[in-house]
Amino acid sequence: MNKLICRGMKKYTLHRFTRSAMTGILLSVLFAAGVYAQEATDGLSETVASNGVSLDTVWMLLAAMLVFFMQPGFAIVEAGFTRIKNTGNILMKNFIDFTLGSLLFFFIGFGIMFGSEGAGFIGMPNFGNLSFFDNGLPVEGFLIFQTVFCATAATIVSGAMAERTKFHMYLVYTILISVVIYPISGHWTWGGGWLMASGGWLETHVGATFHDFAGSTIVHSVGGWVALVGAAILGPRIGKYGKDGKSKAIPGHNLTFAALGVFILWFGWFGFNPGSQLAASGEGNRVAISHVFLTTNLAACAGGLLALLTAWAKYKKPSLSLTLNGVLAGLVGITAGCDAVSPWGAIIIGSVCGIVMVYSVEIIDKVFKIDDPVGASSVHGTCGLVGTVMTGLLAVEGGLFYGGGASLLLAQLVGAAVIGLWAAGMGYVIFKGLDVTFGIRVSKRVEEEGLDIYEHGEAAYN
Repeated sequence: MNKLICRGMKKYTLHRFTRSAMTGILLSVLFAAGVYAQEATDGLSETVASNGVSLDTVWMLLAAMLVFFMQPGFAIVEAGFTRIKNTGNILMKNFIDFTLGSLLFFFIGFGIMFGSEGAGFIGMPNFGNLSFFDNGLPVEGFLIFQTVFCATAATIVSGAMAERTKFHMYLVYTILISVVIYPISGHWTWGGGWLMASGGWLETHVGATFHDFAGSTIVHSVGGWVALVGAAILGPRIGKYGKDGKSKAIPGHNLTFAALGVFILWFGWFGFNPGSQLAASGEGNRVAISHVFLTTNLAACAGGLLALLTAWAKYKKPSLSLTLNGVLAGLVGITAGCDAVSPWGAIIIGSVCGIVMVYSVEIIDKVFKIDDPVGASSVHGTCGLVGTVMTGLLAVEGGLFYGGGASLLLAQLVGAAVIGLWAAGMGYVIFKGLDVTFGIRVSKRVEEEGLDIYEHGEAAYN
């Protein structure tokens, strides 16, 4: 009897031990599996996040390439709208805008624009050191993206002052817009300064921050107002105004070039505006850049069409040159609010800019007697202002016409006025100072025979 009891106890103890061991093993396996699953989940999250940053970086660099491609667009437009004897000079100025401007913006301008985290009147010169900046994307890529925008602001002036400006004086201007004019006003806005900072001076006093998504004012109006002042100080081309003061047309040598240049600029604008989202990963970003693509294109089409119709009604002919500038006017106008307005709002902005551009060209030419061979001050200055202000009316969130009150509209007016006065004022100081000190205009003989040979020793056409 005792033996049977002992055997039963041994079997029971062994069974219990076996069951406990199996339970322990199972729990260990489950624990290990849980740890592995957590590590796998963490690794997958890190991979997804890393892929998102990579996608955003590629999109930013692709957009920068498209904006860079606008440089030949500007060069060909300006060359087509001016005379054959100055083509080489036009092309040279567009090259120097980018080559010299890129080096200067890398060395000094980037720090002035984005340094000091938006504090103060200007940032701190970086002297080629990029370690101060971090926005989650590679700083080298962000620098390139901002560089092509700086080059755009610089090259706008080239067309307005075409056919009569000394090349070495133009070099001085390029230096100053790349390290002073554009970076400082850029610091107030995209650099996190007082016009755009949340809780900054403008929002505190007006109730809204300045909104310029891709640069109607920050880029285009800056270039446009400097161009207007420079052309005024430089004076009109020989033969532009008769003894009676009436304006005489001086046709460009190749409207085919001008048309091709506008198509290139239109194409490049799909990097200029959608690229300013600086991200493509995730549903929010892909919807945003798609919306900006649409509003950008609609405004360009409306601007071109309304400029054509306005010119046809006013001058009894559907002018190709004004239609081309109408497309650019629509593009410039929508650049501030391309992310904020509806597709119909984009059509309205483009239409208004197309009409305004035609009258602005005439007023600047015939009333103010300022000779702008390519209409740069009207397209970029006037229409940049109009588009920026209309964003305060038509923005779906905060716009006056959408029940948002007048805060955004007032912020747009203040921002556009401050930056416009800054650009025009600095343009006057620079060009007037250079003109008084060295003279910025070529001699009569050089102007009459062409800048290509006298300024560069070679002609674009042989």
